Amino acid sequence: MNTWKNFQKYCRPFDVDGRAFAIDLSRARFPRKFFGTPETKDLLTAAYAAMAKLENGEIANPAEKRRVGHYWLRDANLAPDAEIKNDISSVLASIETFAAKVLSGEIQGTDGAFENFLCIGIGGSALGPQFLAALAQPSKNKITPYFLDNTDPDGMDDVFARLEGRLGRTLVIITSKSGSTKETANGMIETAIRYEAAALKFGAHAVAITGADSRLDKFAQEQKFLARFPMWDWVGGRTSSLSAVGLLPAALLDIPLRELLAGAAAMDKLTRNFTDFADEAEGSFPANPAALLALSWHFLTKGKGERDMVILPYKDRLQLFSRYLQQLVMESLGKGTDLGGNPVAQGIAVYGTKGSTDQHAFVQQLRDGVPNFFVTFVEVLRDRDGASQTVEEGVTSGDYLHGFFLGTREALSEKDRPSITLTIGDVSPFSFGMLIALFERAVGFYASFVNINAYDQPGVEAGKKAANHVLGIQAKIVELLAAKPGKHFTAEKIARKINLEDDTELVFKVCEHLAANPDKRIAKQPTAVFFDSTFTFTKSKH
Repeated sequence: MNTWKNFQKYCRPFDVDGRAFAIDLSRARFPRKFFGTPETKDLLTAAYAAMAKLENGEIANPAEKRRVGHYWLRDANLAPDAEIKNDISSVLASIETFAAKVLSGEIQGTDGAFENFLCIGIGGSALGPQFLAALAQPSKNKITPYFLDNTDPDGMDDVFARLEGRLGRTLVIITSKSGSTKETANGMIETAIRYEAAALKFGAHAVAITGADSRLDKFAQEQKFLARFPMWDWVGGRTSSLSAVGLLPAALLDIPLRELLAGAAAMDKLTRNFTDFADEAEGSFPANPAALLALSWHFLTKGKGERDMVILPYKDRLQLFSRYLQQLVMESLGKGTDLGGNPVAQGIAVYGTKGSTDQHAFVQQLRDGVPNFFVTFVEVLRDRDGASQTVEEGVTSGDYLHGFFLGTREALSEKDRPSITLTIGDVSPFSFGMLIALFERAVGFYASFVNINAYDQPGVEAGKKAANHVLGIQAKIVELLAAKPGKHFTAEKIARKINLEDDTELVFKVCEHLAANPDKRIAKQPTAVFFDSTFTFTKSKH
C-alpha cells in the first residue's frame, strides 16, 4: 500500500525550541475532514478555555479545594502570584545546591561521602524519579539509586540486602505529601529500624519531600533530617516529576535540571497554541501536538475507552515510559462520574513494554488477536553517543532496532491495527521533559473532551479506606484468638463472634495470611473441606 500521500497529510513536524519532534497520525485511520468538523472545533475550543483557567490558578479539584499548577514548575513566571513564583525558583536553586554538596562530599553520611541514595515513595513519588533515573549514566555517576516503592516486606529485604554494610554512605529520600501514606510510612519505619540496628542516626542520612507541617515534616524536624523540600498542595503525585519529587533524585544523578525543565517548558508553550483552523481539506490542522494526540485518543476510543493504549518506545531508556503513563493516564481519566456528577465509565487502559522486546512478548496478539487497542510508537532517531560498530556489512545494532520498529508498525498496519508514532531526536533531559509535558497536556485536553475531572482520584482514596477496614478486621481476629489461646475457630465462627458475618470471606483471607507468617502466632489446622479449616493462637512462633 502506498502510504506516502497519507503520511504527508497526517504527519506533523514541530520545532520545539530548536529540537525536532513529530507526531504521525497517518495510521490512525481518521475519517475524511475529521479535524475540520464543527464538532471537533467545539471540543477544542472548550478544552483550550478549560486549560487556560487551570493555568491561571482556578480551583481544579473541588473535593480537595486546590489548584493544579504543575505547569508553573517549568515556568515560574506563569504562577498566579509572586509567592508561588518565588517558591518555585528558590526550591529549584536549593535542590541544585544540596545535590552539589552531596556530590562534592561536603554533605556526608556517618561513614563518609554518600555513594547511594534510597528513594522511599509510592505512585508518582516513585515512578517519576524511577523514570527520570533512566537518563543517568551509571558508569559516570558518583551515586547509585535504589527504590522502595511498595510495602512488600520481601521486596524491602532485597533492597536492604544490597545496601548491607553501606547504610552509613546511603542518603534516604522519603517522599509523601501528607506523611501518612501507609506504603511510604512503612518503608521509612523499616529503613529507620535498619539504621538503628547499625548504630547509625537515621536523621543524619535522611531528606524529606513533603507538605508543610505534615506528619513527615514534623518528624523530619524532630529527627534533624539533613534537608526538607516542599510538596505543594497544587502539585498532584502523578504530575510531580518536575517538582522536588523527581528533581532531587535527578540532580543527585547529575542530570541537568534546567535542560529537563526547558524541554517541558518548550512543549508547554507549543501545546498552548490555539489557532482557529480552516477546513481539513485545505491542509490546516491544530498546530498543537497535545491537541492532536488527545483528539486521536477521542476518535480511536470513541470517547469511551473502547480501545486500550499500547505504548511501545524503541529505546531502553524509555522502558518505564509505559508504567509512568499508566498512572498519569489511568488515574487521571478513569472516572465514574462526569463534572456534573452524572454516572459515566470513563478511562483508557494503558500497557506496554519496549521495542524490540515487544516483538518477543505480545506483538503476535497485537497483529493477529483481538483488535481492542491502538499503539503509540516512540521512535528515537539517534542510536547512541558516538559512532556504532557494524554487526553486519553496513548495518549496526541501531539499524536493526529501527528496522524492527518500522517493520512492526507496517505489520500492524497491514492488519488494520491503528497506530500513532511520536518521533524524537534523542533521549536526553530535554526530550524527556518534552514527553512529560506532551502527555500531561494531552490528558487534560482529553478529560475536557469527555467532561471529567482529570485531577481528582476518588478510587485511590476508596482503596485506602478499604485497606484500613481490612486491618481493622485483622485486629479483631487477633484479639479474639489471643484471648483464647489453643482454641480452634473456623472463619465462620470467628466472623460471628466479632459481628462480621457479612465479611466472612475477608475473615477467612485475613486468617490465612496471619497463619502464613510465624510472627503473628496464628496457626492453621487444615481439614478435608478447605473452607472449614480452623485457626488458633499459639504461645510461641510456629
